[in-house]
Amino acid sequence: MAADPAFMSPVVVSRGVTKAFGERVVLKDFSLDIQDGEFVALLGRSGSGKSTFLRVLGALDADIQGHVRVPQRRSIVFQDPRLFPWLRVLRNVIIGLPRNSVTHERGLAALEDVGRANHANAWPRTLSGGEAQRAALARALVREPQLLLLDEPFGALDALTKIRMHSLLQDLYKRHRPAVLLVTHDVDEAILLADRVLVLTDGRISLSETVDISGPRRRTEAQFSALRSRLLNELGVEQN
Repeated sequence: MAADPAFMSPVVVSRGVTKAFGERVVLKDFSLDIQDGEFVALLGRSGSGKSTFLRVLGALDADIQGHVRVPQRRSIVFQDPRLFPWLRVLRNVIIGLPRNSVTHERGLAALEDVGRANHANAWPRTLSGGEAQRAALARALVREPQLLLLDEPFGALDALTKIRMHSLLQDLYKRHRPAVLLVTHDVDEAILLADRVLVLTDGRISLSETVDISGPRRRTEAQFSALRSRLLNELGVEQN
């Protein structure tokens, strides 16, 4: 899944980012580059600042010190699909875009991309959790983002649905090739999906690992297990 280095350039540049809530500093002189087409996963304990940094990149929190450069075309998918219940699925997907035939076709194409074109006229309340999250992904991708921000998008899904969503996200990433930042608590998810996995500790990156596993990534492989152990150790998780 790694992007071709010959075509890579920084899409995200952050330098010396510091963010505090009152006296509690959650990001301390934080610096990170994300390359064009690169998939980065950000791990960390609860309260470590993962989602705070994602919100900074998404222009949802501008009260910071430091420098951040992000592309204008960016989209966010949260754990909650955040669909408007009074709008049908297609209208949710294209909300905020010009209402014309071109936008309508783009919205249908985005739903086709996530395998739910037949739900275009459905109401959000009729969708399962996985179907609603597919609609949220379609809403993000219809904007053709250079940067896709994912804030634990599969955290509320059951195990089988999560496996299907991982496969879907891999397919969408290969076809659309945005830069991606995935915030997650799931170490296995990070290894399965990302080109690079970072651990955030006390407001700074304490570990950066390139996922150098060729072919399909399987939890039973020695490389997978070794990387998983290093990440868990950095997160302070004891292993038997």
